[in-house]
Amino acid sequence: MGIILGLANGNGLCEICRVQTHATATRALKRQLGRCVDSSERGCWAASFDSSKISFLPCAVITPRKEVDVGVVLTLANKHRVPVTVRGRGTTLMGSAAPVKGGWVIDMLKLNRIRIDDEAGMAHVQAGAKTGDIHRAAEAVEWFYPPDPSSKEYCTIGGNIACNAGGMHGGKYGVTRDFVISLRGFLPTGEMVQWGTATKKYAAGFNLRDLWIGSEGMLGVVTGAVLKLVPKPVSRWTLLTAFKTETQAVDAVRALFKQRVQPAICEFLDRESVRCAESASGRPVFVGQKDRAVILLEMAGNVSEVKEDQKVLLAWARKHAMAHRAARNRDEAELLWEVRRKCSGAMFELGDAKINEDIVLPMGSYAKFISFLSKLKKTTGLPMPTFGHLADGNLHVNIMYHRDDPIESKVAEKAVLQLMETVVVMGGAISGEHGIGLAKTPFLRIQHSPAQVKAMQAVKNALDPNGILNPGKMFNIYEVWKQPRLNIHLPWDHK
Repeated sequence: MGIILGLANGNGLCEICRVQTHATATRALKRQLGRCVDSSERGCWAASFDSSKISFLPCAVITPRKEVDVGVVLTLANKHRVPVTVRGRGTTLMGSAAPVKGGWVIDMLKLNRIRIDDEAGMAHVQAGAKTGDIHRAAEAVEWFYPPDPSSKEYCTIGGNIACNAGGMHGGKYGVTRDFVISLRGFLPTGEMVQWGTATKKYAAGFNLRDLWIGSEGMLGVVTGAVLKLVPKPVSRWTLLTAFKTETQAVDAVRALFKQRVQPAICEFLDRESVRCAESASGRPVFVGQKDRAVILLEMAGNVSEVKEDQKVLLAWARKHAMAHRAARNRDEAELLWEVRRKCSGAMFELGDAKINEDIVLPMGSYAKFISFLSKLKKTTGLPMPTFGHLADGNLHVNIMYHRDDPIESKVAEKAVLQLMETVVVMGGAISGEHGIGLAKTPFLRIQHSPAQVKAMQAVKNALDPNGILNPGKMFNIYEVWKQPRLNIHLPWDHK
């Protein structure tokens, strides 16, 4: 049903766009780039949505074969005021890659080269390279690229840079921003730029590299990057622990960090998340421990370091956890992590709609937040499975409801507003790794004062005065939960 609706809408909107609005520019684009440009109904529809599953049909989709093709697209777009949205695989949940203003979509997937500089410990990558492929290329020569979003087998490094993606390793190693040495790409005018060089030090002018990271494609188009690598850990050790309540779990983690122990991964699953993960995988997360909150820990480093950490963690687990179990080998450890990665998609068993918020909290607020969330669940009557990265405070709160139930929909809308207000009062952030896109636009001004928003808008206007890059995102309020969604299955969906 959703797909048919999308095609029907697309037929009208795409035709209006092609014939009336940007027809001249699109013809000029085809003359210059030929087969790289697809204005077919099917091609436009396929690029009309991301994981938010809200469709906005573009006029044309451009798949560059060479990085300079991006400059050609932007030069014409800027001249004719054509909106441009850049996409990798569209795994973003925030609508960041959805072409809300139509226009043109640049699909980066063919710009996917990866080269590892084994001597310098750097990865030279194009924006369309998949994050998982970068991991494997680095590890093949004993290097390690730590940022690991749960969609790493699908998402692209360009998208990771655009949203400053994180992942389970964030607490110890950092997020995407911490591993970008230099960027290259194009300004909205079509002019090529490079921010930084493939060197370990750089202090030559303004740091516009970091300005582009996390800017969601609104300030320029990234076509390539140089990434920092770290030595591949020689030894890894994974421990699964169970707790009676969520509060006991987060209190135990705080006690662990007070011992100056720094896990490579420290993942929290509340009881609702555990039930969803078990349903998705068809196996218990922790055999013999039914309905328990879970903490998954992984230590990484040299052999002696990990052995010392094992002793500390086992003593900690005996003191704080109801039960604990170490993975006997890497295959068993990977099974545990695979269960964790299936949490998000599995939650649709609790409702056919989800408001997914990746909030961040200071460590001192963990227990207070768990108490708030427990009360919010009771007052709303809605499931809110929550999981995330306790090493850096990035929790994923999923408000589940049924879209066709007007009461539940209204309750969910009020609940997410209350959630965001509480997070900011606690000193936290409304997003840790998903960005703003469309979905978080109603909350930007909860996080930022009018002066801060004006400063960000001034930067946008300075670099993109014609407003062609990813327009309609971040600053314009858009309530995604009120929009119709496509009824489609994406490769990274649970079902």
